[in-house]
Amino acid sequence: MPTRRDFLRSAALASAASVTLPAATAAAAPAALALHRGPAELPPPPLGTPEQAAQDEVYWREVAKQYAVTDEVLNMEAGFFGMMAAPVLAAYHRNIDRVNRESSFFARRSYPAIAEASRARVAAALGVAPGEIAFSRNATEALQSLIGQYNKVEPGDTVMYADLDYPAMQLAMNELAQRRGAKVATLDIPEPATLDGILAAYTAAFDAHPRTRLLLLTHANNKTGLLHPVKRIHDLASARGIDTIVDAAHSFGQVPLQLTDLGSPFIGINLHKWVGAPVGVGALYIRADSLGKIDRAHGDDSPLDRIDGRIHTGTTDFAAVMTVPDALDFQDAIGVPRKAARLRYLRDAWARRARDIPGVDILTPDDAGLVGAITSFRLHGNGDRARNIAISRTLADEFRIFTVARSGLSKGDCVRVTPALYNSIVDAGKLVAALRVMAARGGA
Repeated sequence: MPTRRDFLRSAALASAASVTLPAATAAAAPAALALHRGPAELPPPPLGTPEQAAQDEVYWREVAKQYAVTDEVLNMEAGFFGMMAAPVLAAYHRNIDRVNRESSFFARRSYPAIAEASRARVAAALGVAPGEIAFSRNATEALQSLIGQYNKVEPGDTVMYADLDYPAMQLAMNELAQRRGAKVATLDIPEPATLDGILAAYTAAFDAHPRTRLLLLTHANNKTGLLHPVKRIHDLASARGIDTIVDAAHSFGQVPLQLTDLGSPFIGINLHKWVGAPVGVGALYIRADSLGKIDRAHGDDSPLDRIDGRIHTGTTDFAAVMTVPDALDFQDAIGVPRKAARLRYLRDAWARRARDIPGVDILTPDDAGLVGAITSFRLHGNGDRARNIAISRTLADEFRIFTVARSGLSKGDCVRVTPALYNSIVDAGKLVAALRVMAARGGA
């Protein structure tokens, strides 16, 4: 999730270049946005494998009904943050009302135990101990704490990241290196990406920079959707004495995830993207045996063996943290494997067909282990930033399909497409039809 500065910058760009919607749209509050819509019962999940369940359109129409989605635009940019399902939204409103009604009496007397229960629920879902998890406001805040407070980089060491890593995290790695007297090394993830190609790129980078001490890795990439083989890369790094910090902001809820499966002792996650909790909740993970490598925040004097002192968020959104278990309940009612399979099915429904359109370059492979819901494209190989912003704008203005342009790839910008559970196979077809028109006329 972007920082406040990133949010303001992206909002300004969107207003100036990305999307132009009619004035009536901006002024109106569509009837579909029923903010106090109550929860409804989900039908039993379909039988069969997750992949078979993913194709049961009757079931997924019922799931989609749990989301009050605007009818002004077809949203295929769910990667910014996740919409709350109806029962989660209803719980959030109840929690807001309680916090506002009981005020500081609630915050000081009741909330600490509720927050601890919420933390335990998140830890259980991620397969780790509650004492290895601390809430943040987003993955960016969590990862900035992990990177900025990592204390094992010495003068002359190297820190490393790739072109696909999140810009705010790249900046944090740069700042760490400058402060510690270290060097920065970067690498480019190959296009088209393959498992062997990714591993070879990291191996070559390690060989070229033998004093690398800290490596930033992204699991589910926010620019292209590529799922990096994090455990394999972590093992290669660990064998050379390199610690890893993993950006898993887009992982939890998009794909099945147990944090221990990633190998890394330091991970940042979001709960308001694919889990569908209210905006303003993330978490950092520090494996218990590695706590000493992360300094306490801002002179915190809490015990060295407790994770809580590694991040300071100040006063948090109480209601958001309280609502996390409701988001996990809704996710569990569907089942993460079924949810992941459905998202991948929607992705394939547009990306595989668009791959056959002359002039459409799909950047993310179809390999089952290398992609989830997110996939990006270029038209006619054009990575120019202004051109990709224009493509996203045309999709919104002319075809009423909302996407977003992404920057920072070594081979140029692209347009990201991110379906969600409220999207349908029909939505995927609309995107393919729009891309056929745009590719045929040469772009935006």
